[in-house]
Amino acid sequence: MLFVLVAIDKENSLALRMATRGAHFAYAPETDVVHMGGPFLDAKGDKAGSLIIFEADNIEAAKRWHANDPYAKAGLFARSDIRPWKLTFNPRNLDF
Repeated sequence: MLFVLVAIDKENSLALRMATRGAHFAYAPETDVVHMGGPFLDAKGDKAGSLIIFEADNIEAAKRWHANDPYAKAGLFARSDIRPWKLTFNPRNLDF
């Protein structure tokens, strides 16, 4: 089952994001569940949050995956939301 994570960084947390970025980037391929993701940008073009589409068996497993992400463990996010997601329009034939 696919899920979408939308997470918004705490104010003035770019340094924390960059300090934990390597661990976050190691976690994603290590768990082998991420289909795509990337940062939201603020008005200055700095990274300010995350959108990740990933696979999990159920919402509880999705929440565990997010809780174990180094960004979440570091306390980067002011808020986050995980929702089940279904691909219905894929004109570029992205592989999900």
